[in-house]
Amino acid sequence: MGVVRRRPRTLFLAGDSSVASRQRSLQPMTGWGQALPLFLRGIDTVNCARAGASARSFVERGRLGWILREARPSDLVLVSFGLIDMKHAVGRFAEPFTDYQRYLRRCVGGARDRGAHPVLVTSHERRAFDAQGNLRRLLGLYPLAMKEVAEADSVPLIDLNEWSVGRWRGAGPRATRRIFLHLEPGEHRNFPDGVADNTHLRAAGAIECARFVAGELRDRAILEPDRFARLDSPDVPEDSVEWLEDHVFDELTRTRTLEVVT
Repeated sequence: MGVVRRRPRTLFLAGDSSVASRQRSLQPMTGWGQALPLFLRGIDTVNCARAGASARSFVERGRLGWILREARPSDLVLVSFGLIDMKHAVGRFAEPFTDYQRYLRRCVGGARDRGAHPVLVTSHERRAFDAQGNLRRLLGLYPLAMKEVAEADSVPLIDLNEWSVGRWRGAGPRATRRIFLHLEPGEHRNFPDGVADNTHLRAAGAIECARFVAGELRDRAILEPDRFARLDSPDVPEDSVEWLEDHVFDELTRTRTLEVVT
């Protein structure tokens, strides 16, 4: 009897800048989806997350449509929005318990129609400490709204938000600078004047978040046990992360979308 080979599976990522694979000109800014392949084996990871995307804009601008065209039965579609949905910008804002949930359900239902498996992932919290060193929860009701969709529609949910709150609190205001994109002037050629970004991660933070997400995929049997790598390795070097060449990033941004027919 011949060896039965499993069909290759693809993991698609739908999300915002916290998830996106970044171009080399923005290194060391890193999305957790960019680091996720470090913890997976035998899985083709297709990161369709884009900076500035909300659940609304991701659907309305045809990025979800591209994923649904490419997805096959047994593929995974990880969906993580919330950081941009709260911004009162035209074409992006969605109230948490109405439009935001409606667009999340578009992602969930579309994946299921293709025979793929949706997984919801709450957004990691921003780095925002008050004068007393207490972490503020700026994402408000969006994580709760996503949890409500997951429960009502029986969708697996990975609560990256709650995990990150505990992690950021434990690290405190000073140590979280190494998790987020905080650089001194002259520390990196891409940010010669320095930067203090309390939303976006650097490689160390992205690796931590990706390890947590992959660990949840394993522990909850969303993927088979032999699909994982390095989860128990104490140290994963930051230079293990790969950044996209700028022209490749631009081309993927341009092509991974479909015209929306209204």
